[in-house]
Amino acid sequence: MKIARTERFKRAYRKLSPENRQRARKAIRLLLENPRHPGLRVKRVKGTHHIWEARVSRSCRLTFEIHGDTY
Repeated sequence: MKIARTERFKRAYRKLSPENRQRARKAIRLLLENPRHPGLRVKRVKGTHHIWEARVSRSCRLTFEIHGDTY
């Protein structure tokens, strides 16, 4: 499985606090290891068919799409 980071993601990531950047890195690592990890609370974004979200922290989420083996 691979992760492709968009420019939009990169800009948003740079704006995160250092603590949330660390949490985002951990969430991405968990997503790669086990997309169904309970700590991520992965779910489809309501009203969409191809956009998913994973929990980074109580107030921070990351959204992603799945294209083959690339997130």
